[in-house]
Amino acid sequence: MTQILNFFAETANYTLCSFERAPRICNYSFRCTVMQMCLDVTELKSACVCFQEEPGPGPGGGLCFADGRRRVDYVLVYHCKRRQSQHRHSVVSNGNVPSQSPTPSRRSTKGDILEAVLEAGLAMEPANELQDKIREEFERGLQEEGLEIEHDKEMRTVRFTRLHVPWSILSREAELLKIRVPTKKTYQLKEKTGLMGVISSFWMKINQPFQPGVPEPQDPRIRVLSQPFSRDKLHLFDIKSKNNFFSNATRGRIAYEILRRTACTQTCQTMGISSLLAKGVYDSAFPLHDVSFAFQIHKGSVSCLSVFKRKYFGEKIGLYFAWLGVYTQLLIPASALGVAVFLYGCFTVDTNVPSQEMCDERLNFTMCPLCDRVCDYWQLSSICSTARTSYLFDNHATVGFAIFMSLWAAVFLEHWKRRQRCLQHSWDLTGMEDDEVRKNELRPAYEDFLLKKQEKKAKNKKKEELASESLSWTDRLPGYCINISSILLMVGVTFSAVSGVILYRIIVFAVMSMNPDHEAKANVRVTVTTTAVIINLLVVLVLDEIYGAIAAWITELEIPKTESTFEEHVILKAFLLKSMNAFAPVFYVAFFKGRFAGRPGDYVYVFKDFRMEECSPGGCLIEVCIQLGIIMLGKQLIQNNVFEIAIPKLKKMYRTYKEEKDGSADDEDKDSKREPQRWDLDYDLEPYEGLSPEYMEMVIQYGFVTLFVASFPLAPVFALLNNVIEIRLDAAKFVTEIRRPDAVSAKEIGIWYNILSGISKFAVITNAFVISFTSEFIPRMVYQYLYSETGTMHGYTNHTLAYFNTSNFKPGTAPHDTDFDRQLRICRYKDYRDPPWSLESYQLSKQYWSVLAARLAFVIFFQNLAMFLSMLVAWLIPDVPRSLKEQLKREKALLMDLLLTEEADKQCTQSHILTEYGPKCFAVHTICNSASGTFIS
Repeated sequence: MTQILNFFAETANYTLCSFERAPRICNYSFRCTVMQMCLDVTELKSACVCFQEEPGPGPGGGLCFADGRRRVDYVLVYHCKRRQSQHRHSVVSNGNVPSQSPTPSRRSTKGDILEAVLEAGLAMEPANELQDKIREEFERGLQEEGLEIEHDKEMRTVRFTRLHVPWSILSREAELLKIRVPTKKTYQLKEKTGLMGVISSFWMKINQPFQPGVPEPQDPRIRVLSQPFSRDKLHLFDIKSKNNFFSNATRGRIAYEILRRTACTQTCQTMGISSLLAKGVYDSAFPLHDVSFAFQIHKGSVSCLSVFKRKYFGEKIGLYFAWLGVYTQLLIPASALGVAVFLYGCFTVDTNVPSQEMCDERLNFTMCPLCDRVCDYWQLSSICSTARTSYLFDNHATVGFAIFMSLWAAVFLEHWKRRQRCLQHSWDLTGMEDDEVRKNELRPAYEDFLLKKQEKKAKNKKKEELASESLSWTDRLPGYCINISSILLMVGVTFSAVSGVILYRIIVFAVMSMNPDHEAKANVRVTVTTTAVIINLLVVLVLDEIYGAIAAWITELEIPKTESTFEEHVILKAFLLKSMNAFAPVFYVAFFKGRFAGRPGDYVYVFKDFRMEECSPGGCLIEVCIQLGIIMLGKQLIQNNVFEIAIPKLKKMYRTYKEEKDGSADDEDKDSKREPQRWDLDYDLEPYEGLSPEYMEMVIQYGFVTLFVASFPLAPVFALLNNVIEIRLDAAKFVTEIRRPDAVSAKEIGIWYNILSGISKFAVITNAFVISFTSEFIPRMVYQYLYSETGTMHGYTNHTLAYFNTSNFKPGTAPHDTDFDRQLRICRYKDYRDPPWSLESYQLSKQYWSVLAARLAFVIFFQNLAMFLSMLVAWLIPDVPRSLKEQLKREKALLMDLLLTEEADKQCTQSHILTEYGPKCFAVHTICNSASGTFIS
């Protein structure tokens, strides 16, 4: 049979080559028929060889069947608990059951394995009999769909079912799914010239240090014209090898599509592999990693990663890496300007009049005590270092940088939309909707709940009515109530955590102020702030993990209908809880700390003994910097990087230990001579849990970069450094730490874009309030232009300090022991209030209301200016680049030319075919028909 098929293949290939040499003469439909025959003959030849070969440890690192030819496109894994029977029957000499044939015969089903198990004396547990029947029916359905199946030879606890999608099924499904594939037609893009060319080359040079590694698979200026796959137009496509024509991601997607729609109607009312995984029929299902391709991804760069990831993992993961690359690249100009703002503060700090006045001991500003009884008066010059450090971040350049970051956020979103359009075109996604089939796929939990509801009403309703029934709002009402109450509870937990840290700061500050050491007293504010931020960081990390689990749990209670709805609801809840958890401590310090502390003689107390904390005379901005810097860096270093490396390894070690412990009693489960195959190694990896954790990390970081950038200009720098590491860690994690996920097609990043857009708009408001109410920018401007006699900043410090008569202290609150003059009558404190000798003593002064009006006016001005500039940027930058529009027009013309050429081929005269190629083609038809009949019979 093999020799006959070799002769068939040689004859068909000779005929096909003849047609390729004279494409204008041959008939269109006849050429397609011959090409399909050639592919079919090759398929038959491969199948025949597989019949004759003995299965063994297939080469290729476990990526093929035992015959070493057919690729493993998908793997199903299940556990089989066995008990040792009392009597053994017909055990093979090596202790294994007889090997199963890897051919896709319908007789090679799960029933054969059951028979072999019983022959070997290994009886199944009664609890697994139903699941085994479901697997038998499901795999029989897969074979009816055309998939080829191979089972393990060894009877082990963990068993693998390997699937192969042959060419005939690949081509059929690719045509049904309208997958676009490359044709033989190529064209070259125009090079950018002029100013755009210079900017493009300059930008590539800047990004070069961040892009070492993998070269482009072809000349980036050469584009291949793509077309939806059609079995009637095989000669149009660039089919060099049918085994490699469809990418790994496409083969996995087709395999999953068949697994998704295969039903089990006899043993259980279940549709698809997702329901079987939820019921525990299968333990897991995944495609295999390709080691050579994964190595290229692991060593890849930012730009290459998105291309390789798309071909390897599909468009959804490719879009994540493309978005991460765009975000990281655009952080470069923001980081450069942030460093420039910081350096401006360093170079001009010695010329800053307010900080010089605070450091000048000759001015002799005696400040009121920071706590009751035990705290003494203190000199303003003792916080000179804090005032100078605060100026590094709170200077005139900070305002311009905040406006720049508002524009930067708008440019980033617009640039990503343009980049996304370009990727949709280059990845052949322009004519395709998102994976609607998978998005509309019913969740197993929804199906189970609906089935139970139908069973309750089955006696009173017909089948037609039951089939169209769905869940009502009354079915989901308990879940919604639990959702609302749980979210409110988590909000309360977050506020309680922030309040607990506030109490810690208040109590520790009062305790440390009792220290007789003057140096310790001088640094008490920085010490308390730093330790409190570290506690905040630990609380944020712990609550982040808890909130992620709670968000998934309460979303399950809603009983969402589809996977896309479930994913969106989980993302929204998790983002709400995690962002509130991460930003709440910073919001408190920026906008609430010191606002309700009161004044000397009339302070606000906590537990009747501890005064509410207040900001230093230099403002709370430096504390916001410390808070933001430690939480941001801590989350990135600990949660984003250490957790991503350590936790998967620990989970893998625990799972391996548990499996070894469970299987230690069964020595026959282990085959010391057998080397682990690719599916064994992949099963030991961590299961894929989706892209939501990866996006969540970057979106929270984006919030840190944009929301409070006016108080911490170095945030983009730390984000850039983290992302350079994050890209490599993600690449390593996806190919070495987790199982290969299913390829999912997607045109955009989905709900994450809306979240980013919302953060960008909210960042305008927060930065406006940070500049107006947290920094000293507005009070300095008001003093210089309204109250300064010389029009300079001289006298600003004295202007911002109010007077207090020490005789007005409440009984028991004045300092007991003091190093200052006991006859001291006046101390100063930071506020705008009338002096004690005025008619309205200690009331808010006119200066306070002037500053407040200026602050509110600046908020309105800043918001409108930033919003206007953002809208202007969005209007000026088109969503679709002009070069892409021209490229689309050119491709349309090329495609039209290709179709007209094919139409001309159809008009070829039949006489030329019959005279020149008729005998050869007739011979091929006759031989192939005879071979097909012989083989089938």
